[in-house]
Amino acid sequence: MPTGRVKWYDTAKGYGFVTSDEGGDVFLPRSALPSGVTELKSGQKIEFGLIEGRKGSQALGVSLVEAPPSVTALRRRPPEELHGVIEDMIKLLEGKVLPELRRGKFPDKRSAQKVAQVVHAVASELDT
Repeated sequence: MPTGRVKWYDTAKGYGFVTSDEGGDVFLPRSALPSGVTELKSGQKIEFGLIEGRKGSQALGVSLVEAPPSVTALRRRPPEELHGVIEDMIKLLEGKVLPELRRGKFPDKRSAQKVAQVVHAVASELDT
């Protein structure tokens, strides 16, 4: 069974192309995808059946060989570094937010926006 890597796949259009390991590009229609798969990422390795149509090679009966690495996961900080970031966030919350809340007030808008950015950044790191 031929193998290759997804060159590109457009979910909205319902097709894309695979660069075959044997050389050349192969048309990849939505109908060739396995049940439950709605999108493919560039660089994803797949196996596929091959037919020659009037417009060239076309994939069918696609199976996923490996899931592509998530770009977010590749950029994720190591746990030791994230530990320090979370400690800094806690210090920021204890120093800027908690004192204001204890006095029955919200932090000023500028401080609140900075704190919110830090909290969102940490949440994004944890949600990967």
